[in-house]
Formats: sequence, structure tokens, C-alpha cells
Amino acid sequence: MLKGTRAGIIKRIQPASVHGQISLDVWWTDPEDPEEELRHARVGPENAPKNLSVDDRVTMHYLMGSVTEITKA
Repeated sequence: MLKGTRAGIIKRIQPASVHGQISLDVWWTDPEDPEEELRHARVGPENAPKNLSVDDRVTMHYLMGSVTEITKA
């Protein structure tokens, strides 16, 4: 996807530190996917809601095939 959005349901969130820079690893599924394939995105904490938690319904914002922001639906 060049630019766009997809709906998602958060399944797991884990902070990650890469060279001292904190990021969030987020695993999520597409609510319309009958197989519930688990997907992964890594975003900075400034690009996700502070109160993001498991089972939240979200919108994943894409740019050039990568998730750039997560917002609550």
C-alpha cells in the first residue's frame, strides 16, 4: 500500500530499545481476516496513543508499505 489506512485489533504491545531509541513493537490482526493472520509494526511512542492496550480497535496509517502511525478507531 503506497498510502492509506487499515483497520486493526491490537493483540500485543512490547517496548523495544534500539541504540537507546525507544519504539513500540505492535502485533495486530485485521478484523475482516477470517484466518486472523498476526501482523507486526514498529512505531515510535509519539506515533501511537499513550493509552494503547490489547484488544483496542485501531486504524493503522501506512506510507510506502510501512505503518507510520496508529490511532484509536
